[in-house]
Amino acid sequence: MPIYEYRCTKCRRRFSQQQGIAQHDRRRPACPKCKSRAVEQVYSAFFAKTVRKS
Repeated sequence: MPIYEYRCTKCRRRFSQQQGIAQHDRRRPACPKCKSRAVEQVYSAFFAKTVRKS
């Protein structure tokens, strides 16, 4: 399952949440600090690990 990062627009806290793709499309998560659903998704860099040796 993908991990999505969010930032609460009320208390400014950043947090991550693991969600399925279908669940992500339905509704936004609540902030763990203030419980507000006024959150926006934050895009971040990702890391890809491969099994091939150089």
